[in-house]
Amino acid sequence: MPSENETVKSLFQQEYARMVAVISKLFGLEYIEMAEDIVSDTFVLALKHWEKSGLPPNPQAWLYTVAKRETLRLLERNKVLNKKIIPQLKQKEKMTSGDDGPDFSARNIRDSQLQMLFAVCDPAIAAEAQIGLALRILCGFGIDEIADAFLTNRETVNKRLFRAKEKLRAENVKMELPPPDEIEARLDSVLHVIYLLFNEGYYSKTQNQLLRKDLCLDAIRLAAMLTDYNRTNLPKTNALLALMCFHSSRFAARQDSNNEFILFADQDPTRWDADLIRDGFKYLNRSARGTEISSYHLEAKIAGLHCIREDTREKWEDILNTYDQLLLINYSPAVTLNRTYALYKARGRQVALDAAEKLPFGNNHFYHILLGELYQTIDNEKAIASLERAYDLANSQVEKQILQLKIYHLR
Repeated sequence: MPSENETVKSLFQQEYARMVAVISKLFGLEYIEMAEDIVSDTFVLALKHWEKSGLPPNPQAWLYTVAKRETLRLLERNKVLNKKIIPQLKQKEKMTSGDDGPDFSARNIRDSQLQMLFAVCDPAIAAEAQIGLALRILCGFGIDEIADAFLTNRETVNKRLFRAKEKLRAENVKMELPPPDEIEARLDSVLHVIYLLFNEGYYSKTQNQLLRKDLCLDAIRLAAMLTDYNRTNLPKTNALLALMCFHSSRFAARQDSNNEFILFADQDPTRWDADLIRDGFKYLNRSARGTEISSYHLEAKIAGLHCIREDTREKWEDILNTYDQLLLINYSPAVTLNRTYALYKARGRQVALDAAEKLPFGNNHFYHILLGELYQTIDNEKAIASLERAYDLANSQVEKQILQLKIYHLR
């Protein structure tokens, strides 16, 4: 039975983003800090009240009721709000004198979150700041968690978020969907932010863990929300959702009972989530309805092939060919290294090693992990040296432990 503290933490992760989006829509993005303060105060009150009186029958409804009350109290006592916001709200017919505050209906929560998603990903906001805002406002991450994700400190994160919010005000960014003729171009930025959020969860850069399931699930939730609207339910949206479903299907297989990380080659396929794999192929089929082939389509196809348990040369040739297509439209060191591993599985260790030794990624620890794999059975000393170099370059303590174990088994 979870404690009140654990319940509040779980509810915070679920409800913070929804409540901030609804109240920000009511006030306008220029007052987003007020929305965050109201929601934070609501959770502080919840923790104090529930520690004394126990959990209410419907904690979510309790939070919404208190947030409404706190919003109305703020409106009543704040002269700036009385002079500026309330007349604007009445003029827009968002609130009347008899209204009971923010509308926490399911439909308005959904609409507000979608509008907040596009606001956070406005092109006026720097890409790195978009990720920070998304982690804070769309996923309910604390400042310390964001600092961990960026391998930085609280002060830097606070300054970055402050500048991003100032930019929202300066550019007069509204919480509304873009016009129909702009939405597809704007959707690219939104999907990219969701993709980065998922990647941060799936391969976390925090010091004590490699997998943040909560962040992965938040990214899936945001992408699924986009498929609920015709204007954003495009093939590339479904392709990204397919990709994330395929990767998420292996959550249970990526860690053992001691939360130790398990590499793909060592995973137990019986622990893969069959329902998520089916969802992945469902969304992948939907993504094929258009004529565009995005990087999400190709990555989803590769991830889907990885979900086929049979480890055949034909499968790896298909993966290799798909990586070749992906490199043409989205070159990156990660894609190149993954393509080299597929080359190894499809055509042998020596062929892949010849290709890998020509790559210019000497300061990339993944490159040295790959070399460590390829040198095995060919030159054990070079395999160990490569893994030791990877250990020196790795940031995560969890990953360093994995590399130490691999080195130990090679000695």
